[in-house]
Amino acid sequence: MHLTDDDKAVLDFERLQWHHPGAKEGAIYERFGCLAVLHYQRLNALLDHPGSTAYDAQLVRRLQRLRAARVRHRTPGRDADPAEAVR
Repeated sequence: MHLTDDDKAVLDFERLQWHHPGAKEGAIYERFGCLAVLHYQRLNALLDHPGSTAYDAQLVRRLQRLRAARVRHRTPGRDADPAEAVR
């Protein structure tokens, strides 16, 4: 249930604020040496790891809420009004 130093670095990185489009993706490559898609795959796995909540519960809950909102947005009809789905 323990996080590695690299796992903690991923979570610490996600606390940062990004103000310019594309800046985060470039920083991901510079910091972790991987494409953004691989970083986000790792992050998603970390969000489900109990050690992540122990490390920074507030950050993990916020990121889990954002992830859930993106899933709802991509899954039409899940929370939508059925009358709206017909249109």
